[in-house]
Amino acid sequence: MWPATMAALLLTAGCAAVLRPTPLTATAEIKNAKGQAVGTATLAQINNGVRIVVTVSGVPPGEKAVHIHEVGRCDPPAFTSAGEHFNPTRKAHGLKNPAGPHAGDLPNILVDADGTGRLETYSERVTLGSGWNSLLGNDGKTLVIHSAPDDHRTDPTGNSGARLACGVIVKQ
Repeated sequence: MWPATMAALLLTAGCAAVLRPTPLTATAEIKNAKGQAVGTATLAQINNGVRIVVTVSGVPPGEKAVHIHEVGRCDPPAFTSAGEHFNPTRKAHGLKNPAGPHAGDLPNILVDADGTGRLETYSERVTLGSGWNSLLGNDGKTLVIHSAPDDHRTDPTGNSGARLACGVIVKQ
């Protein structure tokens, strides 16, 4: 009886592994206006939101705004091809704005004196799945790092300055 029981358990475990869904993930290679890679973003669907980890190097030091923009294009030098902030609900800009935020509003990243920085955040306003708030649908989306910090209140951009670097979000 023991061999039959073990065989059943192994078969069940194998089926469970096959039935386990593959997590949705995406990445973005972040480049500056000269086309040089200055960072990466990794995104993973977790429950009802997306975990976003941004790492940069070779970026001017200081606090910088990070936003998800509505179009999956990063044409240098100004990255205006990325469009406006991703805002499918048409809310006001800012994580601290009572009439906000945009779906693409994210916390600032702090870049150290050596030009490196890391931001880890989570947003329930976006998904890597399908739907109106998908980062992978239609024209795609971009992750943009701005030259100044976001004040998280001022509409439409939080006084975040020029677009410093940009990366197209791509499904993995």
